[in-house]
Amino acid sequence: MSQEIWLGIDPGLAIVGWAILQEHKQQLPIIIDYGTIETNKRLSTSQRLIEIEADLRELLTEFTPQGIAIEMPFFNRTIKAAGGVMQALGVINLVCYREAKIEPIFLHQASWKCHLGDGKANKKEVAQMITTLFNLDRSPIDDSVDAIAIAYAALCGLRNNI
Repeated sequence: MSQEIWLGIDPGLAIVGWAILQEHKQQLPIIIDYGTIETNKRLSTSQRLIEIEADLRELLTEFTPQGIAIEMPFFNRTIKAAGGVMQALGVINLVCYREAKIEPIFLHQASWKCHLGDGKANKKEVAQMITTLFNLDRSPIDDSVDAIAIAYAALCGLRNNI
């Protein structure tokens, strides 16, 4: 019986964090790989979205996940980047369905953070929790750390689909 593979995504226009986790019966999931898709701020939004699309297609082809979980961003009125992030989120959603026939689940930030133990944890605290939980030699310090936690929460069954 094959073990499920999940892709966790922390969306953004400048940086998309991603992580691939594989289910492991009777134990914690295994982190297969993680990283970021980074776009050049000097490019137009359309060019940056094309870059996200191409890189995400490569990830889906390489790892063929059975599930995809994406953080649903929360914005207050002062966030200027909201428009770009929401456009990136739309492209990510489209590519996941078009390329892998998977409708991603969307998780609230507080819910996947609660799954780790603290719904208000900052990025450094999330990195510490992930490092401890998965017994990593070094702590992921970029946007991929949230993606690891998102994939982990989804693989463990968290659903608050929006």
